[in-house]
Amino acid sequence: MAENNRAVIKLKEKFATSILDVKEFRGEVTVTVAREKVVDICRFLKESLQYNLCTDVTAVDYLGKQEPRFMVVYNLYSIPNKDRLRLKAGVPEADCTIDTVSCVWNSANWLEREVYDLMGVQFNNHPDLRRILMTDDWVGHPLRKDYPLQGPDREPYKGRLS
Repeated sequence: MAENNRAVIKLKEKFATSILDVKEFRGEVTVTVAREKVVDICRFLKESLQYNLCTDVTAVDYLGKQEPRFMVVYNLYSIPNKDRLRLKAGVPEADCTIDTVSCVWNSANWLEREVYDLMGVQFNNHPDLRRILMTDDWVGHPLRKDYPLQGPDREPYKGRLS
């Protein structure tokens, strides 16, 4: 069914080698793309297929479950077509970077800053990549699965055990 989606067909025509996977689950289409082409694909989605709203940018940490470790996820919406599309791009731990899409959608600016702050993914060419939720002197990225539960340099929790 996802293969019949207009956006998926057009993406496969234009970026055949950069479309790594297409899945549909409960009516939602997810396209996994090569991270090197994320800006070109996003620009095409906005300019040619009218995905004019980036509603969210987030990331998933697959620590020990799969490679690449991180997956940056873009939730897109086409207002004229009333259609949603999820775009994903894998980011390896050894080179935890991906190009910014804030040049395509201004709304991605602060969303990418949040991903940088909490997950540690660097967005290349971002106009203002700095922490947005944690203080500037905060050590680490709190949403990574290997981050200490009590925070940096903290004693383990010693509350009630029963």
